[in-house]
Amino acid sequence: MMIKKVNFFLFCLAILHVSLPLFGQETFNYDEGKVGEYTLPSLLTSNSGDIVTNEKEWKQRRAEILQLFQENVYGKCPGKPKHIHFEIKKINKNALAGKAISKQVRIFFTKGNKGPYMDVLLYLPSHTSKPVPVFVGLNFKGNQSVNTDSTILLSEKQPELSKYTKKNDPMIRGNQSERWEVETLIENGFATATAYYGDLELDYPEGWQSGIRTSLQTELGIKPDEWGAIGAWAWGLSRITDYLETDKQVNPKKIIVHGHSRLGKAALWAGANDTRFAAVISNNSGEGGAALARRWFGETTNRINTNFPHWFIGQYKTFNNNVQNLPVDQHMLLALIAPRPLYVASATEDLWADPKGEFLSAKNAEPAYTLFGKKGLENTEMPPPDTSIGKTIRYHIRTGKHNILLFDWLQYMVFVSSNLK
Repeated sequence: MMIKKVNFFLFCLAILHVSLPLFGQETFNYDEGKVGEYTLPSLLTSNSGDIVTNEKEWKQRRAEILQLFQENVYGKCPGKPKHIHFEIKKINKNALAGKAISKQVRIFFTKGNKGPYMDVLLYLPSHTSKPVPVFVGLNFKGNQSVNTDSTILLSEKQPELSKYTKKNDPMIRGNQSERWEVETLIENGFATATAYYGDLELDYPEGWQSGIRTSLQTELGIKPDEWGAIGAWAWGLSRITDYLETDKQVNPKKIIVHGHSRLGKAALWAGANDTRFAAVISNNSGEGGAALARRWFGETTNRINTNFPHWFIGQYKTFNNNVQNLPVDQHMLLALIAPRPLYVASATEDLWADPKGEFLSAKNAEPAYTLFGKKGLENTEMPPPDTSIGKTIRYHIRTGKHNILLFDWLQYMVFVSSNLK
């Protein structure tokens, strides 16, 4: 009798064309023909119903959009801590065989030198006496992972390091160097600054308990559940900028924030909140980053909130099964970067991140840039692989997997050079 009841239930669902996944199992779509119709929230219609037509009106609309993202997705964004201070741990004036100067700086967030901190690794070109532009981004595996340079201090909070007894083990040093292209940046006149994202919050559901959302809640006046891990990592990018503004070898007008994958989401949120970033780069940031949430393709709002419940605030989870009611979508996040240069990049095999959704998000951010007389992608169709398009907003889809590689970096350097003259 039980089997008959279940079969009858399935039969009824089929008759009613119910699209919800059965027994809690979510289905995923990689067929563009099945994406379905959706309507994006209006970018230039204010909360009062007025149409934004100029820069002055955009300033008010921008504040509305930023608040909507704070209330529904990422949470509040606290400011600079009152007692932030910096300690130079190490300087090497002959780094990378004399091509660079390396500085390793510890940023303390409270009084004294025993509280929460973040370690920053900075490489500067040694062949110039002028302040240089700098790419700023967080790393996944610790500062020692970005280059084989044996002088890089180990990221003490990286839990995987306890597996290795030798400090220069190749599994530790430079194991993600292909993602950073430090020498290429240096040779082209750029500095690069990075910090381990786990210095801010370890990336698992209980990571907030030992991260800054707990240790700095009194200092910042914000409760742990009022922002998520993405917000904490984005906040850390702004604190790196606090230091860079004090370094006379860095051009403070040319600080570019970038990030890959979940750290691309953090880079976008940092760029939206902190206008000191002169340009913003999103590399394969996908759902909760550059990709439109309303498109049913690849990762969904439901899946990202289920797999990574610590990334966003609780309110975002209320839209897991009704994303069409979310008062924002990611084109509005990208528009918050305007009129500053914005680069969005995808990869052909990274369908989980919805490359077309990333392209359409950048395309639908254009109206905000138009208010400033800036040109966006201009194209209405995605470009062929390995082709960069656009002006102040630029986009490419690289051949290959979910990663950030030399091709990407070459496009970013040209983009920054042409937009931040």
